[in-house]
Amino acid sequence: MPACTTRDGVEIFYKDWGRGRPVVFIHGWPLNGDAWHDQLKAVADAGFRGIAHDRRGHGRSTPVWDGYDFDTFADDLDDLITGLDLRDVTLVAHSMGGGELARYIGRHGTERIRSTVLLSAVTPLMLRSGTNPEGVPEEAFDQIKAGILKERSQFWKDTAEGFFSTNRPGNKVTQGNKDAFWYMAMAQTIEGGVRCVDAFAYTDFTDDLKKFDVPTLIVHGDDDRIVPLDATGRKSARIVSGAELKVYEGGSHGIALVPGDKERFNKDLLDFLKK
Repeated sequence: MPACTTRDGVEIFYKDWGRGRPVVFIHGWPLNGDAWHDQLKAVADAGFRGIAHDRRGHGRSTPVWDGYDFDTFADDLDDLITGLDLRDVTLVAHSMGGGELARYIGRHGTERIRSTVLLSAVTPLMLRSGTNPEGVPEEAFDQIKAGILKERSQFWKDTAEGFFSTNRPGNKVTQGNKDAFWYMAMAQTIEGGVRCVDAFAYTDFTDDLKKFDVPTLIVHGDDDRIVPLDATGRKSARIVSGAELKVYEGGSHGIALVPGDKERFNKDLLDFLKK
C-alpha cells in the first residue's frame, strides 16, 4: 500500500488517483480517506490528481498511541506534501480536517498551496465561551468521550444519526451512508477517538486563519448538528480575507457523502478548481 513515513516514523497511508494539478483531501473525525472516494473520482475524471490520506491512528495508517494534536497533524500533512513533492496544491478539508488545514498554513505557510476549501470545518473555534457563545458547550465534548469509552461500536451507530441529520424531513441519507460512517469510525484507535475530541474542542485556529493568503471556498450546511454554522463557517469567512462562503440549505455535517448534497459539492469544488 502507498504510504508516507513521517519524521517520527509513522506510516501515513494515502490514495493517489489521476494526473494533473494536485488536490489533497483531508478527512474529518472519526473517518479516513475513504470518505473522499466520490470526490477523488470526480477530480481525477476532470484532469486533476486526487490524493487522500488516513490521519495517524485512523484507517490504514499506523495505530499510534500519541500525537493526536493539530501541530502533529499539520506536520504529518507537510511530510506528505513534501515527500510527494507536491506544488500548486489545492487543500480540501472536512470538519476536523479543517483544523489540520488551518494549522498547516499557520506552521508551514502557502508556498506550495494554490487554494483551499473548508467543508463543514471546525475553524476557528468549536468550544462555547463568553467570546464564542455560538459554540458547543464543554459538557457535550465530555459526553462524546464518555460514549466512546463506554461502548464505542454502538456510540458510532448513534452518532451517525446526528452526523447526517437523519431526522430532518426530506433528508436523503442512506443506510449505506450510516454503515460506511460506522465502518470508518471503528477503524480509528480508541485513544485517537478520545484525544481528537480534546484537540478539535479546545484548539483555537483564529491566528492560523489570519495567515491564509490564497483563494478560499467555505462550504457549510445550515442543518449541521455537529459543527454549528454560526460558530464556525460564518466566522471563518469573516476572518479569511476574500473567502467565498456557500451555505447549503438543509445540509447536514456529512455533505460530501449524502446523495444530492455530494453532487452539488462536487460541482462547486470543480468550478472552484477550474478558476
